[in-house]
Amino acid sequence: MPAPSASLQATISKVTKRLLPFLLLMYVLAFLDRANVGFAKKAFQADTGISDAAFALGASIFFLSYALLEVPSNIIMHKVGARIWMARIMVTWGLISAAMMFAHNEFTFYVLRVLLGAAEAGFFPGVIFYLTLWFPSFARGRAMGLFYFGAPLAFIFGSPLSGLLLDWHGLGGLHGWQWMFMVEGLLATVVGVWAYFYLDNKPADAKWLTAAEKDELTRVLAAEETHKTTHGPAHLLSAMRNMKVLHFALIYFLIQMSVYGVVFYLPTQVANLLGTKVGLQVGFVSAIPWVCALVAAYVLPRMADASGNRRGYAAAILAVSGLGIAASVATTSPALALIALCFAAAGFISVQPIFWTFPTDYLGGVAAAGGIALINSLGALGGFVAPNVKTWAEAAFASQAAGLYVLAGTTLLGALLILAIGQSRALPVAPATRRA
Repeated sequence: MPAPSASLQATISKVTKRLLPFLLLMYVLAFLDRANVGFAKKAFQADTGISDAAFALGASIFFLSYALLEVPSNIIMHKVGARIWMARIMVTWGLISAAMMFAHNEFTFYVLRVLLGAAEAGFFPGVIFYLTLWFPSFARGRAMGLFYFGAPLAFIFGSPLSGLLLDWHGLGGLHGWQWMFMVEGLLATVVGVWAYFYLDNKPADAKWLTAAEKDELTRVLAAEETHKTTHGPAHLLSAMRNMKVLHFALIYFLIQMSVYGVVFYLPTQVANLLGTKVGLQVGFVSAIPWVCALVAAYVLPRMADASGNRRGYAAAILAVSGLGIAASVATTSPALALIALCFAAAGFISVQPIFWTFPTDYLGGVAAAGGIALINSLGALGGFVAPNVKTWAEAAFASQAAGLYVLAGTTLLGALLILAIGQSRALPVAPATRRA
């Protein structure tokens, strides 16, 4: 593959500055609205009387409707464009997330979590597919690394925000968790309206690119699409029954188990380490692992691109994450447990942009829209399985540590499956672009 021209590099930089900050903002709000239930856990259960098992089911049931509707949502976006569909997703999920303030019993909790999953379905794979329409292969890993800043940023800024809103307990006659759901949900709705006016569907629609920039970027992306549809599955059904795609989905499932097995319970775990309740102090301490994840999401995908060995890097990073999860409960020292959680969060966040270069270099066209959604939907089931497996293991082994040990084991299995990814005729990375 020839080295990209200086003009193409300049265009990619322009696209990055235009799109990535906004997509990042969207992801911050998506991740926060998905995971803020972890901050509400103790106060929410105290006020509603919901049991640990019911909370685990409600927290995870989101992923059933989310996974079920991922593929249809991404196919619709492929047809109507990101501008309309991303706006629709954000507005509806924001309103439903805000409605969580009315979840006063198990039934309403379950219903709203199912509706929230249905509303958000397609957002994440939609963004991954959207990036393939704007970034050639050589730039996609770094672009995805920047997009993945969203998860740690959601906790760096969202953890203190959620903690602060929880401390508003009693203000206006509302519980703190009601304030949290309402404020954070309405923020997503506002950004959803903004998305309709800000996003462009493809480079040809971008008024902020010159005609020459549009032409060069479109030609490069079209050549890559031809390569992928020639050497990989060309149609939706062939992508969805392709064994390599299913292999990718299993890896992503295991990664998501580690992510949500930790995310939903991190505030509670930190509160236990500090011997206090979940509030502003816990919010600030809970943000520390995500600061480490933010640094890792910037550095490690670039190192993987520069090395030319993305697979080896991804496997090693995920293995370190699994060891970090295990170490966080193996030690009795709060400081060492927090350091271990930093390694865990840094690993399972930074491995994901590297992982997504594998399917996006393999799939093109409608096969990419459907295949990426399938991988994400099956992977998202890990978010459903993880809290319930964690709760089951803790009860079965009569140990609070057992659940995280199980999740550490599944994370290490994911690292082995990454090493087992076969060599494909995917898009090569030009040597001239392998720079950190």
